[in-house]
Amino acid sequence: MKRTLDWNKYLEKAAEIVAEGIVMLKNDNNALPLDMSKTVSVFGRIQLHYYKSGTGSGGMVNVSKVTGIVDGLAEAGVKINEKLRDIYRKWDEENPFDQGGGWGGEPWNQKEMPLDDSIAEEAASVSETAIVIIGRTAGEEQDARLEEGSYLLTSVELDMLRKVRKYFKKVVVFLNVGGLIDLEQILECSPDSLLYVWQGGMTGGTGTAAVLTGKASPSGKLPDTIAYKISDYPSDEYFGDKNKAVYAEDIFVGYRWFETFAKDRVLYPFGFGLSYTTFDIELTYAKKYDSESMINVRVTNTGSYRGKEVVQVYCEAPQGKLGKAKRVLCGFVKTKELAPGESQSLKIKIDYRDIASYDDSEGKHCWVLEKGRYALHIGSNARNCIDQFHFEIEEDTVIEQCSQVLAPVEAFERFKAAENAEGITKILESVPLSNVDEEKRRLEHLPKEIAYTGDKGIKLVDVKNGNATMEQFVAQLSDHDLSCIIRGEGMGSPRVTAGTASAFGGVSDELVKFGIPAGCCSDGPSGMRLDCGTKAFSLPNGTLIASTFNRELVEELFEFMGTEMIANKVDCLLGPGMNIHRHPLNGRNFEYFSEDPFLTGQMASAELNGLHKVGVTGTIKHFCANNQETNRHFLDSVVSERALREIYLRGFEIAVKVGGAKTIMTTYGAINGLWTAGSFDLNTVVLRDEWGFKGFTMTDWWANVNYRGEEPKRSYYVPMARAQNDVYMVCSDSSCVDADIEAALKNGSLTRAELQRNAMNVLGFIMGTHAMKRLIGEEDTVEIINRADSEELSDEPVVFYEIEDSLKLDLSNIRSEKGKNHSFALIIKKLGWYNVTITASSVQSPLAQIPVTIFAMGTASGTLTWNGTEGKLIPLACEIPMFSRFTAIRLYFAQNGLDLHSIEFKLVREADNMDLAFAEEN
Repeated sequence: MKRTLDWNKYLEKAAEIVAEGIVMLKNDNNALPLDMSKTVSVFGRIQLHYYKSGTGSGGMVNVSKVTGIVDGLAEAGVKINEKLRDIYRKWDEENPFDQGGGWGGEPWNQKEMPLDDSIAEEAASVSETAIVIIGRTAGEEQDARLEEGSYLLTSVELDMLRKVRKYFKKVVVFLNVGGLIDLEQILECSPDSLLYVWQGGMTGGTGTAAVLTGKASPSGKLPDTIAYKISDYPSDEYFGDKNKAVYAEDIFVGYRWFETFAKDRVLYPFGFGLSYTTFDIELTYAKKYDSESMINVRVTNTGSYRGKEVVQVYCEAPQGKLGKAKRVLCGFVKTKELAPGESQSLKIKIDYRDIASYDDSEGKHCWVLEKGRYALHIGSNARNCIDQFHFEIEEDTVIEQCSQVLAPVEAFERFKAAENAEGITKILESVPLSNVDEEKRRLEHLPKEIAYTGDKGIKLVDVKNGNATMEQFVAQLSDHDLSCIIRGEGMGSPRVTAGTASAFGGVSDELVKFGIPAGCCSDGPSGMRLDCGTKAFSLPNGTLIASTFNRELVEELFEFMGTEMIANKVDCLLGPGMNIHRHPLNGRNFEYFSEDPFLTGQMASAELNGLHKVGVTGTIKHFCANNQETNRHFLDSVVSERALREIYLRGFEIAVKVGGAKTIMTTYGAINGLWTAGSFDLNTVVLRDEWGFKGFTMTDWWANVNYRGEEPKRSYYVPMARAQNDVYMVCSDSSCVDADIEAALKNGSLTRAELQRNAMNVLGFIMGTHAMKRLIGEEDTVEIINRADSEELSDEPVVFYEIEDSLKLDLSNIRSEKGKNHSFALIIKKLGWYNVTITASSVQSPLAQIPVTIFAMGTASGTLTWNGTEGKLIPLACEIPMFSRFTAIRLYFAQNGLDLHSIEFKLVREADNMDLAFAEEN
């Protein structure tokens, strides 16, 4: 099948997402939209360094161009104060952007230019409107912190805001951030307009400009509650401990807490967002059925601008014996763009499963509707909604009977809502503890072994075509074959697209002979990470996507994303990230959607539905309760079964049942003492038995695995396989013999039947991928049109070179062109520290500065800078770690004028166990 990907339409769709995801919190003094006839002055160095995403695997997308906010404004025809912009450019050259060092090492903020009164005053003399841009990043391995330059403003930023406010008639503040930051100091400076513009990917500035110029009216809604202080969040007391995260707040996360117990501590409620226009929401029909309620609403634009509105429905359930949050989001829908005076009628179905509570008390373990009055509050945010429809449940009604899973093994107290004459108050109650015999449960689930037949000539395509059963195919696989197929190979495996995260399925020569293709995974939630340097599309971040509240638009964007994946021979995008915004300081909140599990599940399902339209998929992650980056490999999340069911598992459940998720990634850490990669209850009882999941599961990269009560360790395949977490990601060589598996098969602690079961999960998935289509000669082709950097999509494979102690490569045919890359890959025989020497010459001036940055596995590992050499060959060297067997090397040229000669690698010292452990953690 031939497909076409129009890059311009891709850019337009992403920019539309950005425009719909921007949340306007304040707009006074007619500050926005901008008056196009007047000049605008822009302050803040981030105008030159737009944050397209956060850091780590969720942000490492190589792009040809990033359209920042000022770029977007200029393209939209806004008059920019160029004299002020030149001042920032000059200062920026003298104070280079700090890239940080190593994985997750980029600082949260960049040093800001101190603003002189004279500069602000002069700028105000030529423009009445100032735009101030505040930027922050965070990401993998680094939570944000309650300190200046992270959650709080720096003194220089605050001084800049005060001076701009002093001289300008209108002040607009943009927050180019991944998650929430403190607003108290910003609001004290009295900006006229305040907007979360989030991180919009490579086309963020275009979407932002559409809102600022009035081309689009803002319609984004907050996916999180903004409190006055970070200490107001109920999880704050329990966040950041390096060993144990106690979820004492239980189900009372975000607005569930604030709307129930602390309404006066809310600065901006969940679901809030202003528009240039106003809307009226009218309930026109409502009816209760056995398992759902149906409501119809009519939305009318009552203002003077075109715009969209989000109708939100919250359930208020009776407190009963369980205690409930006062508001729980159970439905939402977004209008089309309405002209002034125009109306639209919309239908919203409220599934009773979405308003049920989980009873985790002894002997119960079920989803239940407790008897009493259920009110549906309909409006535009969690606070601005009223009881418009209510109904009675006459008796306690069990929606779904479950079994106890994942419950705590140590005692603690959790928050509970209790009703009395004065209203609803917070009390503490003891959490029900686990009484499950986990090993007995596993043994009761053991599959029946398929007798080994050896090679009968059956290929996987025979199963696909219905000429053989999956059981007949798997019967051919030896114990060694079965041990190989549960191991992914990577990163950067030569079996799949260069620079990607892993190969899975056909990861040994023997498996390939059976007609098993190697499937390909690539990071991540913000687009494809291709460490070889190939350019890809950088998407808006998860928080921005959730802020759109627009399922249809998100689905459309990810259909484009899926087509781009086909062009790059990628089968699984490692995303969406679905963890809950339990606390504002979680460093990876930018990858995730919201504090609310219903919104999270719906947005993830929209992304998956878009990918599935073209035959690829996303890997939902991290399953589950990955809500802190600090010490994430060893962190134990201590949480009740009820909180897991209602908050931290719920989004994943929706993604499986509504979004048809096909692949899932478990976390690095533990839940109630057991690392998720080896949790049978999580990976089998909940995911497969209760939810009906039919795909395959994978660990996070180099994850820890353990048995209950034992210390965790990496590359521990036996407990993972027993848990039905199907594939360990990743191994440097998936075809080698594993002594642990051999021993476990011999002593019976792992059965061949369990390995066969896991193999069938993997094979069942890979049979439906484009990797399978390529293997059998039915490959889809993609023509990308209107792409300026199409030369980056060369069909020439990335060359692999093998290195044991040293290697020298000729670079004399490589040109150093500004903004270009040269990539290749190494197969490392001895992992360790290498001295890397690049020899080059230049006829530029002796004062010229010509840097070359060496990236290893996507991380900047060193920068070498030449001056003019009068044409003489000059070697420059640095020492870099190479701890992955397959290491993608990329040379990035920041300037022209360097004549390359060679690059040489020499082993300095081999890595020891501490080096490798550090590398895996980072």
